[in-house]
Amino acid sequence: MMEVAVLGGGCFWCLEPLFSQLKGVEQVLPGYAGGHTQQPTYEEVCHQGTGHIEVVQIRFDPELISYAQLLEVFFAIHDPTTLDRQGNDVGPQYASVIFAQNATQQQHAEAAIQKLSPNFEQPIVTRVRGAERFWPAETIHHRYYEQNPQQGYCQYVIQPKLGPFAQRFKSLLKGSASEV
Repeated sequence: MMEVAVLGGGCFWCLEPLFSQLKGVEQVLPGYAGGHTQQPTYEEVCHQGTGHIEVVQIRFDPELISYAQLLEVFFAIHDPTTLDRQGNDVGPQYASVIFAQNATQQQHAEAAIQKLSPNFEQPIVTRVRGAERFWPAETIHHRYYEQNPQQGYCQYVIQPKLGPFAQRFKSLLKGSASEV
């Protein structure tokens, strides 16, 4: 039985290609959550008038990868200590946030923050919120890195993350020897 995780850690273009590589992850959709308007567009979210945050919705098989493992990856692939920014991406749409889909996810998220806090020099500012409506991003944003690897943002922001990610989470990647 598949479960869903909704996570925001900066630009969804950066999160999607990393989470997509994990065993047990069936689908990663970029989108928006946490705002006050219906069917927000990328432009509206970027102009910060909707209250939405760029997120990814991850459909995963908990028999192959746990929610706790997804959170471990989440906290490793973005900086959870910067408020409403990731690198040069600045604004409330780039917040570090976990939209817990149920009480169990809420408990795991809070436990992960408490466990990982000593590993960071600054306090973790990741917000843990309840489930909110997820709006898929426009199709141009789906698999953006895969379809635009030569684009500047992909070359200078996403590409450098891929090697260290693959090395650190080798055992969690699709096709790894530990995959069931």
